[in-house]
Amino acid sequence: MKVRAVPSAEVTRWRNAVVAAYAFSGIAFASWVSRLPAIRDGLDLTPGNVGLLLLCMTLGSFVSVSASGLIVLRFGSKQTIRIGSIMVGAGLVLAGFGTSVLVNPLAVAAGLAVIGLGTASWNTASNVEGAAVERAVRRHIMPRLHGAFSLGTVAGAAVGAWSAGAGVPVFWHLAGIGVLVAGSVATAAAWFRADITPVQDTQFNPSGTDTFEDPSTGPLPVISPAAQGTAEPLDSKRQIAQAWRDRRTLLLGVLVLGLALAEGAAGDWVALALADGHGQSDAAGAAGYGLFVTFMTVGRFAGTVALDRFGRVPVMRWCAALAVAGLGLFVFAPVPWLAYVALAVWGLGASLGFPVGMSAAADDPAKAAARVSVVSTIGYGAFLCGPPLLGLLAEHVGILHSLLAVMVMLVVSFLLSPVARKAA
Repeated sequence: MKVRAVPSAEVTRWRNAVVAAYAFSGIAFASWVSRLPAIRDGLDLTPGNVGLLLLCMTLGSFVSVSASGLIVLRFGSKQTIRIGSIMVGAGLVLAGFGTSVLVNPLAVAAGLAVIGLGTASWNTASNVEGAAVERAVRRHIMPRLHGAFSLGTVAGAAVGAWSAGAGVPVFWHLAGIGVLVAGSVATAAAWFRADITPVQDTQFNPSGTDTFEDPSTGPLPVISPAAQGTAEPLDSKRQIAQAWRDRRTLLLGVLVLGLALAEGAAGDWVALALADGHGQSDAAGAAGYGLFVTFMTVGRFAGTVALDRFGRVPVMRWCAALAVAGLGLFVFAPVPWLAYVALAVWGLGASLGFPVGMSAAADDPAKAAARVSVVSTIGYGAFLCGPPLLGLLAEHVGILHSLLAVMVMLVVSFLLSPVARKAA
């Protein structure tokens, strides 16, 4: 029997605070990305030097996400998000200061590295917090949380475009965004409750039962106070080590890997693939990526309804299948307009990989932080490192045909969809 939860006022504030954490993460990311041309011009950088700057952020992100499980277990998700948002804010200020005041690439590189270090742990902790909210309200909301991140990127890009057009110096733009992000998220964190096991509240479930039935995952439990503290906790390193040895967690990571790679490859290569492979202008290529992001955002907001109705496994199968179909049509489209249709299908298919993977990894609240960190590490690793590797492949087979490698991983994700089912 399905039971729709009715959140209490406290849980509603908690949910809204987590939405803010996701949205401001998107704003921070899009803000510095949107000013990258101004950073390049202000420092008179070659494309290779810009690549080195981006590598600093990538390395910082990968180090941070690799250690994120230990960090969340040591400090809790609330403090991790607070510290991460402050680091991101400081990194934005430093990157802007290095561009407009010091005019020093090393200072900008240091700022981007700090942004990477803060962002990855912040995102992992946000997924832990979001999964806890999902259990509290007893319905799937993780896709909409990731949708809030997508909306944040749209807002951040819009402000960045306005700032560039109005001639606002990079320092003042990034410093303002940095202060806004750090202050807003640190304040919102006061409502986070994932570090405290959600207490059963009769307002959540009018029927008085203690589960919410998911069509494919089974009941989502609500932990009562009596269940708190009944098991002896493992130390952080042992929890992380156990998570890396857990078969289901690793398979979830591989499931997320394919869909994360599909998302990351679109971000780095769609515009160029439209220009070089389908003969489109640079502006049309940028519009194509905008179309992809738009449909990915639509998929994330619609995903909650689909997950509540059909459950994780069927939805993940459809997502992987849509991503394969969209990517295949994009590569082999005989006319350009079909390539744009393909981007819409591809965006819908790639939309739910991360949110559903995070929810599935957090099914066991006691092991959520460790398992989410493992799945995040695998997923973010594919998101960050996969697209550059596709560039090496593109040197030999061309940009369009290099994307076929992503299709292979998407087929693997399709076959692994059943691991999203809640473990017995």
